[in-house]
Amino acid sequence: MSSVAITPEREHYLNKEYGISSWLLTTDHKRIALLYLVSITFFFFIGGFFALLIRLELLTPAGDLVQADTYNKLFTMHGQTMIFFFLIPSIPAVLGNFLVPMMIGAKDLAFPRINLLSWYLYIIAGIIYLHCILTGGVDVGWTFYTPLSSGFSNTKVIEAGVAVFINGFSSILTGLNFVVTIHRMRAPGMTWSRLPLFIWSHYATSIIMLLGTPVLAITLLLVVFERAFGLGIFDPTRGGDPLLFQHLFWFYSHPAVYIMILPSMGVISEVVPCFSRKRIFGYHFVALASIAIAVIGFLVWAHHMFVAGMSLYAALIFSLLSYLVAVPSAIKVFNWTATMYKGSISFSTPMLYAFGFIGLFTMGGLTGLFLAALGIDVHVTDTYFVIAHFHYIMVGGAVMGYLAGMHFWWPKISGRIYPEGWGRLAALIVFIGFNLTFFPQFVLGYVGMPRRYWQYSQEFQVLNVLSTAGSTVLAVGYLLPMVYFLWSMRYGKLADDNPWNATGLEWRTASPPPTYNFDETPVVTWEAYDYENMPLPQEVTLER
Repeated sequence: MSSVAITPEREHYLNKEYGISSWLLTTDHKRIALLYLVSITFFFFIGGFFALLIRLELLTPAGDLVQADTYNKLFTMHGQTMIFFFLIPSIPAVLGNFLVPMMIGAKDLAFPRINLLSWYLYIIAGIIYLHCILTGGVDVGWTFYTPLSSGFSNTKVIEAGVAVFINGFSSILTGLNFVVTIHRMRAPGMTWSRLPLFIWSHYATSIIMLLGTPVLAITLLLVVFERAFGLGIFDPTRGGDPLLFQHLFWFYSHPAVYIMILPSMGVISEVVPCFSRKRIFGYHFVALASIAIAVIGFLVWAHHMFVAGMSLYAALIFSLLSYLVAVPSAIKVFNWTATMYKGSISFSTPMLYAFGFIGLFTMGGLTGLFLAALGIDVHVTDTYFVIAHFHYIMVGGAVMGYLAGMHFWWPKISGRIYPEGWGRLAALIVFIGFNLTFFPQFVLGYVGMPRRYWQYSQEFQVLNVLSTAGSTVLAVGYLLPMVYFLWSMRYGKLADDNPWNATGLEWRTASPPPTYNFDETPVVTWEAYDYENMPLPQEVTLER
């Protein structure tokens, strides 16, 4: 495939208009993706700041940095910020918004104005949540558990609930846009069996967004009504049922794990074939595994409630279903590994992040099987074992996939090349820092350190010091990409249209793309991931 380097005068989505109003009123899916990128990065650093304070507090056994009430607010606002304002929207809202139309040969998403509305809803929700933080915060945990949230907490529960409620509609609109776009706007020849696996993963994610998010929105609305008007819905002192809240909350919040992880899986399914120079092994199995995860994910919510007083027979059923949902994830890991087997592997930055994703996600998935086993779950519930497992999936999985995607598509997004050496260094630092931070927490949890405690026994200090030191290393690893991405926007070398010699439609347009993506509607005549007929990417391409 030939590639033509852009000239500074060539029209593209970044230089057509320069006023702030042109960005705030844009309906270009690529610009909206960048608006999301700036927004979620802002909230990522807010959530990271809370994490820093948590780790500094846990550096010593005594609660000598903040008071207990403040600590409760710190872990609550860390969790709510990271989950609702970073992890859930990160890949769908940024990479999904940018790439879904281009990958299927469309000029834009099906509903461009609704796409812009979804960003404004996110910003409104973010402003409300920032006001909540600045005026006292909230201390009910990211899960909003009742009856603490419905009556006993005297913090800003209503404000936080309203913020997450509004943010949920942003997710719903994004999911609706993706589903309609994928169904109705594919280029000629782009059949379902030729769709990139990134599209399959976003299609499955959108199903979860559409079916699961309304349940969370209604649940939090009920908490707000109960708290504001004294209704008896979840509060047992008013005749309510707190277990009902847990069932409703986890019916959404376990599938929400796959809202965070499925898009990362889609990224890895693009990166691994490209840097192995091989067709993806078992394309149809990987595609169907995404749908299977979305469907089965709705059937396992109660494994979060094994110690909440539910029936033993129900617990056994949910335990079996929890093992079942691991099967399609294992299929993906197996197929990625088989794709790399005897491939011509290039250890470029995106591939290093993909390696990190596969290793850390596998560790998180295997420890999830421990939590699906009734006997072990009872022992480690509400300990740091759960914290470690969750972060191996969400941070080790979702964030590593997000960084792999940002590095893979950055030449397309910006038209510039980041410094490859710094990228590889950052990937190594993130991997080391992550394991140093969270692996000790598996041990802490197994030997009995409870989560959400601001003080702990002396014998746990060594592992907590390791974890805090690791979090410092991890923070450096996360800061580096932001620095060299910004540097590359001004000083980076111009990128070819297809610096990786990849096969997707997004690589058959300019870097950065024109406003409507393609000068002519492409016609797809090749199978997905046809790397056998693609030349190897040359390092010289990255040094233009």
